[in-house]
Amino acid sequence: MPNRGIMARMVPEIFNKPYDSKKAEEDIYRRWEESGFFNPDECVKQGICKPDAETFTVVLPPVNVTGILHVGHAYEDSLQDAAIRFQRMRGKRTLFVPGTDSAAIATQARVEKNIYKEEGKSRHDLGREELVRRVTEFAASSEGTILSQVRRMGASLDWSRYAYTLDEKRTKAVMTAFVRMFDAGLIYRGNRIVNWDPKGQTTISDDEVVYEERTAKLYTFRYSKDFPIAISTTRLETKVGDVAVAVHPDDARYQEYVGKEYDAVFCDVPIHVKIVTDRNVDPEFGTGALGVTPAHSHTDWEIAEANDLPRPQVINEYAKMTVKGRLNDLKVSDAREAVAEWLRAESLLEKEEDIQQNVSTSERTGAIIEPLPKLQWWIDVRKEVLFPTGETLSLKDWMRRAVERGDVEMPQENFRKSYFHWIDNLRDWCISRQIWFGHRIPVWYRNDEIYAGLTTPEGDGWEQDADVLDTWFSSALWTFSTLGWPEETHDLATFHPNAFMSPGYEILNLWVSRMILMSGFLLGQIPFKTVLIHGLVRAKDGRKFSKSLNNGVDPIDMVDKYGADALRMGLLIGSAIGSDIKFDEQRIKGYSKFSNKLWNITRFVLGATEDVDLSKQPTLHADDAQRISEFEALVAEVTADMDAYRLYLAGEKLYHYAWHTFADIIIEGCKEHLTETADPERSASTRWMLAYLLTNTLKLLHPFMPFVTEAIWGHLPYKNADMLMVAPWPASASQ
Repeated sequence: MPNRGIMARMVPEIFNKPYDSKKAEEDIYRRWEESGFFNPDECVKQGICKPDAETFTVVLPPVNVTGILHVGHAYEDSLQDAAIRFQRMRGKRTLFVPGTDSAAIATQARVEKNIYKEEGKSRHDLGREELVRRVTEFAASSEGTILSQVRRMGASLDWSRYAYTLDEKRTKAVMTAFVRMFDAGLIYRGNRIVNWDPKGQTTISDDEVVYEERTAKLYTFRYSKDFPIAISTTRLETKVGDVAVAVHPDDARYQEYVGKEYDAVFCDVPIHVKIVTDRNVDPEFGTGALGVTPAHSHTDWEIAEANDLPRPQVINEYAKMTVKGRLNDLKVSDAREAVAEWLRAESLLEKEEDIQQNVSTSERTGAIIEPLPKLQWWIDVRKEVLFPTGETLSLKDWMRRAVERGDVEMPQENFRKSYFHWIDNLRDWCISRQIWFGHRIPVWYRNDEIYAGLTTPEGDGWEQDADVLDTWFSSALWTFSTLGWPEETHDLATFHPNAFMSPGYEILNLWVSRMILMSGFLLGQIPFKTVLIHGLVRAKDGRKFSKSLNNGVDPIDMVDKYGADALRMGLLIGSAIGSDIKFDEQRIKGYSKFSNKLWNITRFVLGATEDVDLSKQPTLHADDAQRISEFEALVAEVTADMDAYRLYLAGEKLYHYAWHTFADIIIEGCKEHLTETADPERSASTRWMLAYLLTNTLKLLHPFMPFVTEAIWGHLPYKNADMLMVAPWPASASQ
């Protein structure tokens, strides 16, 4: 009897055309939201997970409201969403909390720039209230754009718990944290060296400093003809503020001078210099002698403190000289050359050479940073205080111990070392900023009185501190302020600490360490159980994305062209967490073809398995049983990879299985058993096997490609859940 071909069954009309990501994605995300399954409470209510099921929480690193989603955000969102979707399918009560950050310095700078460009006015022309109103208005308009873009990436966030660092609840948390730390003696006001941005007119943290390699002049000179030691510096203009020369205590060249004091008139400025020792001085750099300028160097300030030296300031907030004489009111760059000319004229300049130097610049404005002494608010990281755990220790000790003993798992050894190095060298944290947009410091003054509290003190004559808090202060509370702290909420008791956090390595110190600090002091808890630092998404040639290179990629453009699933796969597969990712549009295009491959696989399988009942397994042929056994071994591998956050391995294995094993080998090899002339028992076995493999392959791929898998799932006649996002994760042979 002739072979009459593969048995044809009814296939939904939609599969007769290629998969249309544009048409599918918006509708699918809307249905996800309407289902309520992003909310763990709703999952419990609808019986998707048990009321006492294990929790798995991730708070989305809050996106700045200053711009639009970039490729780094897209990677971060996809990575964390894949982990959330995996755990949700395993029956856990998963919570993925959405939020945005005010990014106070950047947001205010952006608005100020626009106002000056359009109206020729400064913030001082507008006044505090009007400027804050305009910045708030700008942030709100940008917020909507950001959130719609996050949705486009398929992030399964519980939007009912959306948080913004400046909303009412988070503001209460910030104020409460400040007051509690102030009352404990951890927050103090004092004069110390800060990183001053002359362009932005505010302090910035050490971690917001960008170091740019530039060519500089290294000058070797003496203060006067009778001064016994030559020193070297790249910043001649600061030498009018020198109060000492520091040498290493073991440097034999200078032992006879230690403790002696000298007077000189340096470029019109009288200076008094003492020779001191300090073990941090490098005997190999320059002459091995360091001119100490306490008011304009973090290191020199500490040397001055150790030796009880004065700290005269010679540069102001506008990066201009404040001394009398020829340098008065000059910009620092002009003053540097003026000092060089004076040294040449006085025959005091012994050597002049070009060197490569890392110059400190402001991440937000690009200005060269001026270290200046300023009266600021600080967090004391060395002071020992009582923690909620009943222990007495310093913030530094808590931060180190949390990672050292594994309470916070940081498995990437290079980042562990970086973290410990930063903690070991940690200085007090400057938390005040000289801008108007942000959380205003809750401190009031009246004559010699000072009051810190959640509300304005009673009585007349009180004036609130004009500064606002560093944005990272509010961000450091993020894992628990988003769950209702300082109130003792059900969310806080249920979902804290977070399961894991995966930010970029550039904010390991800025954010990760400070979350550990705040969660420890305020709750006596770690903020998250695991932290996995991811790398940067770079251009195809390995260079960073930048406006100057015009090599940026808008992830939403990629979604429009190839679909969100293709972008997610292109970002998640190929690089381990922690490694940089080279972005290649052709890879994204290739994964869009994979979406269509799944579509075509489904069309074939549905055509052969329409009447299959997966709950009734027939007697399987040995070949089909072997294929299922091999698949279950894959399930075990992928599950282990997902548990260990090896998403790049899990995704790669699933891609090759679906395309090369399932489509090229299994489907092609079983077609002869699906014809009308095939043995009925063998045909039933093969059809059941195909339905089983398709159903469970879609489940495994869902965390990576949520849209196309959900679109296909909706048309399966043998699905075991209305929505794939809450379908049970496949069981492996070992389970």
